[in-house]
Amino acid sequence: MKYIILGALILLSSGIYAQQNIDDLLAAGVKDAERFSKDYLAPATEGLVYGINNGWFNHGKGQKQFGFEIGLIANTAFINSSKKSFEMRVSDYDNIRFPDNSASKMVATALGSNTPDITVILRYEDPIFGNQETEITLPTGLGSSDINVIPAAFLQVGFSPFRGTQLKARYFPKIEVDNVETGLYGFGLQQEFTAWLPKEELFPVAISGLIAYTHLDGNYDFTDQGVVNGQNQQVETQVNTMLYELIVSTKFKMLNVYGALGYISGKTETDLLGTYVVSDGFLFSESIVNPFSIEEKDSGMRTTLGLNLKLGFFAINADYTLAEFNSASLGLQFSF
Repeated sequence: MKYIILGALILLSSGIYAQQNIDDLLAAGVKDAERFSKDYLAPATEGLVYGINNGWFNHGKGQKQFGFEIGLIANTAFINSSKKSFEMRVSDYDNIRFPDNSASKMVATALGSNTPDITVILRYEDPIFGNQETEITLPTGLGSSDINVIPAAFLQVGFSPFRGTQLKARYFPKIEVDNVETGLYGFGLQQEFTAWLPKEELFPVAISGLIAYTHLDGNYDFTDQGVVNGQNQQVETQVNTMLYELIVSTKFKMLNVYGALGYISGKTETDLLGTYVVSDGFLFSESIVNPFSIEEKDSGMRTTLGLNLKLGFFAINADYTLAEFNSASLGLQFSF
């Protein structure tokens, strides 16, 4: 989970943060810093929206009345090449240009890497010396560490108050690792429609509907790292998503095939908080408080195909999902 937050949500973090001149980037203006951050983070936050929504179902048939299920879900969302870079156009910025005066260049997102490094010229206003310029290296992303996936894992439970109806909940405890605190929870409802048929045993497949909500929040406090002078410096991120699925599966006793067609929508808010003292190192300094907040909304269709093997009260399932971010999931369940 640390890589999910560090790589996908935190601008210039996990080593990237310490290597770049964040004070120079802010010196070019909050507007320019926010614009770059939005494009840089967008594919990663989109990957999170898709990545945290897998594993909600493993079958189209509902549990028996008062049935209980507990499981562990592991998921990997794959990063395709189109999400690793974006076109940075100089016309979109007030105080940033490329050294060779190019109108635009493809640069790394939080999921990519710049090979070789790409630099930009930042222009800022010094109250004594007037217009000044400085050159910085643009941040790279997870691609520089050969990371091509966005992993996730959850503990999930289900309870059936009625035959064919299953209430679901998933949870990842809020923990702190290297000043990064993350947590996840979600709730869902799966209803088998074929359970309402008078002769359901004669129907060859089980058909269900699922609706689920997932929330992820993270906080990265880097005040003590001393990258930029200031106070209470941190990044806060919240991800809220809704998932809607139509699920169909076979109804054999041991091995079953299931498939689903779904729609996902999500909203991500990332805030750069705290006080930042931007300085040219000599006479000029400026304090910037809570520089910016970035909001992204993502939505799209997805298709899932999987297998479920049940051995008594134990079951294992694996599936693959085609979406904006393709993903694979593996689940282990115990049913009572």
